[in-house]
Amino acid sequence: MVIKNVNLETVCGITSKLPENKLPEIAFAGKSNVGKSSLINGLMNRKSLARTSSQPGKTQTINYYNINDQMYFVDLPGYGYATANEQVKAQWGKMIEDYLHQSRQIRAVFLLIDIRHVPSENDRIMYNWILDRGYKPIIIATKLDKIKRSQIAKQVKLITDTLDVVDDTTVIPYSSLSKQGREEIYDLLDRMLAEEGS
Repeated sequence: MVIKNVNLETVCGITSKLPENKLPEIAFAGKSNVGKSSLINGLMNRKSLARTSSQPGKTQTINYYNINDQMYFVDLPGYGYATANEQVKAQWGKMIEDYLHQSRQIRAVFLLIDIRHVPSENDRIMYNWILDRGYKPIIIATKLDKIKRSQIAKQVKLITDTLDVVDDTTVIPYSSLSKQGREEIYDLLDRMLAEEGS
């Protein structure tokens, strides 16, 4: 996959109506500060189109990026940010649920998990939520550059065991620094587009 044209096309807040897109959508979910914006920027070959922040919980909207007029990357609000008040957390949760429930164009949901840590209760809830909506999450294990190569298999197993993933779940370790894992993600996206065209 070669990404030539990227456009932040739609931004939906809590009261916005979701767009009725005709192109396939790839959704990105993950807790705050898991590296979601860094992954999206890395895939789009842009430094800062998706806003990264040292302050977690910055994405409070659903952002639709038009990719090559072929598909959308849909950046969902980060969940589980500790200092957000309960009302804000409930709103983020409703936005994510509404999106997973209402969009007719979702082709895949990427669930980002920090490879260094045991998945949190929020991660487990989100994984099961995505499954309950009829999707099989593709797990992107972020922050790969923060661990030794010898630890990768053990940490991936920790993630899959903790989430109790369904059989044949795809797990892709990803580094926003070296871009390791990006080609695997591109291959997945190419296969999805090929299926759309067939």
